[in-house]
Parts: sequence; structure tokens; C-alpha cells
Amino acid sequence: MIFFFTATGNSLYIAKQIDSELVSIAQAIHKNTEYQAEKIGIVCPVYGHEMPQIVKDFLKKSQFETDYLYLILTYGNRHGDAAELAQQFAESIGLHFDYINIILTADNFLPAFDMNEQKQLDKNEDKQIAAIKEDIEKKRIYISPVTETDRNIHKQYLQRMAKMPKDTFSNIYRITNECIGCGICTKVCPEKCFTMENQKSTWNSDCCIMCMACIHACPMTAIQMNIPEKNPHARYRNANISICEIIKTNCQLNRS
Repeated sequence: MIFFFTATGNSLYIAKQIDSELVSIAQAIHKNTEYQAEKIGIVCPVYGHEMPQIVKDFLKKSQFETDYLYLILTYGNRHGDAAELAQQFAESIGLHFDYINIILTADNFLPAFDMNEQKQLDKNEDKQIAAIKEDIEKKRIYISPVTETDRNIHKQYLQRMAKMPKDTFSNIYRITNECIGCGICTKVCPEKCFTMENQKSTWNSDCCIMCMACIHACPMTAIQMNIPEKNPHARYRNANISICEIIKTNCQLNRS
């Protein structure tokens, strides 16, 4: 059994290669809180070297009865001290991971990376997945090591974030006139931040976790950022994952 969170498909693709019993965290967070299986895994990306808030909230409210609990973190450039930060968070809520590992994959953070370039890079995901799958089958006890350099990378990130204007992320997106009212953004958002008004999308930043599922999924690139992008015309989705899978995974339209 694997619980996963994904915005552009990387974590879902990895989860599908490891187990056949998959549960979307965006859906499960509103349902049961007790789970039982021989092995239970969590697969998710890191944002600013940490697990997304939705994943942290899910872990806080859930109880896992298992012989082996593991965590796979995906990252696109620098993982910082992601494994250590995840371990520390788990300990703070009384959770113990037997195994924590990281996987390098495409980075979907638009201000820093050109998605056309990311699509061309071969980051050997399948080789990394195969090694981790073998570890899990053997129930290997392992926590990915973290160096002082990794910790300094995270400290530098926090320092940069502290210097940003307080309203940066509450005004990060704008909906342009290219919007055709297709509603895809309302279906891929895991926090129900989008609504349709007069056949045009409107974004509410209150619950936004900056996963960027919306901006990458928009077929008209009508969602743009209010800070510079490397390539405002290029978007990303894992080539092995369909938009229908992202919608099924994240859609909150039936939730009151």
C-alpha cells in the first residue's frame, strides 16, 4: 500500500512502479485515518526541501499498523536535508520510518527551471526506482544520509525566503484572458483553490500549497506567474501520467 501526493505526475509514476495498491493523499486526507498493511509507503515531492503541508497534515491525522513504513521523496535539483527534515517531522508526531530515500527527477518549479529543458534531461529515474524497489522488497532499514553542505543549502533557502515580500505567494498567480473556462484547474487543484465565474477561472490563494498542478495543467497557459519564469510558455507533466490521472488523484469538486 502506497499513499502518494503528486502535482505533475512524478510521484505517481514512481508509486506505480513500486506497488499496485495506490491511495491519493489528496483524497485520503478527508476519509479514514487508520490503515493496515504489511508494508506501507509514502511517496511525495519536496517543496523547499520539505514534505508538502498536505502530506504533513495527512501523516498527523493517520495511524499506520505495519511491519515496515517507508518514505520516498522526489526532488528536481537539490534535496537539501530533505530526508533529515522528514525524519525530524515524523519523530515530532510520534511516527517512525524504517526507510527514507530520495529520487532525482524533473523539476517543475517554473521560476527556476525551463520545462522544455527539464523534459530533455535523463535523470535515470527508472534505475533509481529499481534500486529502491529492491530495498523495499528486502525491508531494508535505511535513512538517506545528509551532509553539512545539504543542511547549509536549506539554511540558505530559508534566508532567501525570509527576504521575499510577505504577499509574494498570495499574489503568485494571475489568470489571463487566454482562459477558455475549461475548468481543468478546478479539477487538478488538491486544495480547491479555483472556482469558475462567468466561464472564467478565479484563484483563491488562501489554501494554496504552491504545488503548481494548476499552472502546469492549463492547456492554454492562461495561468501565469507574477514573478519571472524561466520559460512562461513551457509546462510539464510526467510523460507516463495522463491529465485524467492527475484529475482523479487531486479533484476536490465533490467535497463540500
